[in-house]
Amino acid sequence: MGSKKGRTMVEVGADGVAVITIINPPVNSLSLDVLQSLKESFDEALQRDDVKAIVVAGANGKFSGGFDISAFGGIEQGAVQQPKPGYVSVEVLTDTIEAARKPSVAAIDGLALGGGLEVAMVGTQRLPRLVGLAKSLEMMLTSKPVKGEEALGLGLVDAVVSSHELVNAARQWALDILARRKPWVATLYKTDKIEPLGEARQILNFARAQTRKRAPNLKHPLVCIDVIEEGIVNGPKPALYKEVEAFQGLLKSDTSKSLIHIFFAQRGTSKVPGITDRGLVPRKVKKVAILGGGLMGSGIATALLLSNYTVILKEVNEKFLEAGIGRVKANLGSQVKKGQMTREKLEKTMSLLRGVLDFESFRDVDMVIEAVIENVSLKQQIFADLEKYCPPHCILASNTSTIDLNLIGKRTKSQDRIIGAHFFSPAHIMPLLEIVRTEHTSPQIIVDLLDVGKKIKKTPIIVGNCTGFAVNRMFFPYTQAGLFLVERGTDVYRIDRAITKFGMPMGPFRLADLVGFGVAIATGSQFIENFPERTYKSMLIPIMQEDKRAGESTRKGFYLYDNKRKASPDPELKMYIEKARSISGVAVDPKFVKLSEKDIVEMIFFPVVNEACRVFAEGIAVKASDIDIAAVMGMGFPPYRGGLMFWADSLGSKYIYSRLEEWSNLYGGFFKPCAFLAERAAKGAPLRIVMVYLGMARILESVQFPTLLDSIGSAFFPPNLDSRTRWFRVHHWRWENQDYKTALIAVLGDGH
Repeated sequence: MGSKKGRTMVEVGADGVAVITIINPPVNSLSLDVLQSLKESFDEALQRDDVKAIVVAGANGKFSGGFDISAFGGIEQGAVQQPKPGYVSVEVLTDTIEAARKPSVAAIDGLALGGGLEVAMVGTQRLPRLVGLAKSLEMMLTSKPVKGEEALGLGLVDAVVSSHELVNAARQWALDILARRKPWVATLYKTDKIEPLGEARQILNFARAQTRKRAPNLKHPLVCIDVIEEGIVNGPKPALYKEVEAFQGLLKSDTSKSLIHIFFAQRGTSKVPGITDRGLVPRKVKKVAILGGGLMGSGIATALLLSNYTVILKEVNEKFLEAGIGRVKANLGSQVKKGQMTREKLEKTMSLLRGVLDFESFRDVDMVIEAVIENVSLKQQIFADLEKYCPPHCILASNTSTIDLNLIGKRTKSQDRIIGAHFFSPAHIMPLLEIVRTEHTSPQIIVDLLDVGKKIKKTPIIVGNCTGFAVNRMFFPYTQAGLFLVERGTDVYRIDRAITKFGMPMGPFRLADLVGFGVAIATGSQFIENFPERTYKSMLIPIMQEDKRAGESTRKGFYLYDNKRKASPDPELKMYIEKARSISGVAVDPKFVKLSEKDIVEMIFFPVVNEACRVFAEGIAVKASDIDIAAVMGMGFPPYRGGLMFWADSLGSKYIYSRLEEWSNLYGGFFKPCAFLAERAAKGAPLRIVMVYLGMARILESVQFPTLLDSIGSAFFPPNLDSRTRWFRVHHWRWENQDYKTALIAVLGDGH
């Protein structure tokens, strides 16, 4: 990509084999400069008289992790010239490598994913010809990788050898092809594993049907099936050109832009201004204590154990402790059932876990994570005890999902060590870790927890301290908006269907059942208490709970559940809705009975966008892209829509504001647009301030910093936003919006 860091290197041995090594750390991604260099290296090897055969390998034990996604962003922004259509699949892979008059062998060590596998196979259209149509569709449509032995059995690779023998074995294989001791076959024209046309079309049509069912909003999986079919019906060369044409269209699609945004947003979450740029080195965390062995505590313990941390699990009595340890063992046991862990590995992992009933074992722990019920006084007492028993360097973390951390640490003198470590359930599976800092939290503690998050394979987002933090706060209107619609006549199940059709894993009512009504009421009361002017108060869930309905756990909630937890509509639900309606004093509105899917989606999600704007404006989330990742990984917002703020900008701030304002006038403060949204709409500006590094630090150092912040801040930032967050947002600006560019030039002068 413009960095020119990616390259290939050619080394010719005495045996006449040229080894072309892909070098682009950390995973040898295929940037445009790597692909250009690969072609040049092949051309060189083909022209040299001392080269008989060629081996392609990857540096540092990795063949290639795939195409460099940053190239797409560079092409979109105009920073990188787009290669001519077909340059990679036709010119480099087919016409240069596969058509070469000298044999070549791929020596795959470690990863060969996506484009990396395509290079190893010498291009697209080859996978069905190597492993058969059904298996190739599974691999392409699910992105499910295969390991070496399975790849050998499928015919995807020719041999499996140890890493230290790999390159030498590949060299010999290439020489054996040259000497006709091994077959020299152009994979593109293999047909022995392709089914007869009628059978092939049945497989392809089945794949289409399954894809439409699993991903109804996505076009690219269907395009993938189409170009495979083209290769089977009309031959591989026409299919390559159809693929090139289809790729050009997909590259410019909204889905492509959304997924590229999410890819980079996820990688940017661990960059925190004033924290990760200070040169702090994470301290080693070896032993972690968990307080509470319930669903969350046992899940957190599992996540830590899977990354080889020593874990102490504390409970209040033997019964609860035994149950907590049992949950951890069950979590690991599910991995054994799926073939992801051996029985021996399970026993070894469980040996890292120790259950206790007191704090004596906490005297040498490096981190404690409190995961007890959401009770303020209980948590305050726990943290007061932790301060007495834990060493001075110990990180004191809470898994609270809503309670203000300053309140939790009120009885301690160690507020610089207190931090939120908010996992999402199930904690050993869900990828997001919300790291909550207060104004007192030490930067070192944040860096330490970021490192732990990375080691347990979580994506961390750093957020500020407030009720609900980022994820739960911005999504509290999700269920409340659903309740608003239901009380006015919209069917519960229509709402859930519309929201799942939009791309969410489940609608607000199925989610409420899964979470449980007790949790829903407890967290909902926090928002009613802290944001009374913008909460919708419905008695529907409390009424149902009074009748011993608690959601999925009791097999009755908004849905009925069978022995396998399969949900089905409940005809008795109407009775509870009518009772809630009478308490609220709301009548059925015919307009809401016939509400369109579009209106359902907007009335559910626009209040969520509104709250996300407040989270951003208040500096709870430093970057809008962090909000996008929080929505995708914390709540299941569809990644192909780019995250909550990215999706909102695709609709436009003016449109969202106008609809919320209309509903606010009709139905009250729940829909009232926040000041930030109103301001952006008035300017016709996006909600996201898109940020990439521009080396602005050097510019800012040349002017009076407070003056700059005041000048830019008054125009573009809420007045209560702290200077650290303003600095970050200015420091990472992208020259995309001309208004911002003009403002900066006005402050700095054109010469800057």
